[in-house]
Amino acid sequence: MATKTTPAKKGEAALTKAGLIAALVEASEGLTRKQVKDIVDHLVDIGHKQLKKSGTFTVPGFAKFTVIKKPAQKERKGINPFTGLEQVFKAKPARKVVRARPVKAIKDSVA
Repeated sequence: MATKTTPAKKGEAALTKAGLIAALVEASEGLTRKQVKDIVDHLVDIGHKQLKKSGTFTVPGFAKFTVIKKPAQKERKGINPFTGLEQVFKAKPARKVVRARPVKAIKDSVA
């Protein structure tokens, strides 16, 4: 389920992949846009492989990504809080979810 996020400052758009690449090219000395794009793509590929293989992937100074296994849930009865009527909630299959936890360095930089 996609959720709507709001940028930190009003009127400022979120940074896209192209924007990130452009910012990295400006910050680096001597690297071309193609080289930076390849580095970003390789970082994503390595992250996917590590999550599949070991279940954890850390980007130093940024975040730690982990795979969490959620068990299956049975069908259950409940009450709809809006209408007050009894209803049946569907069963959910077992699934894997990726969680991202910020590391201490990024928490300190935002605070």
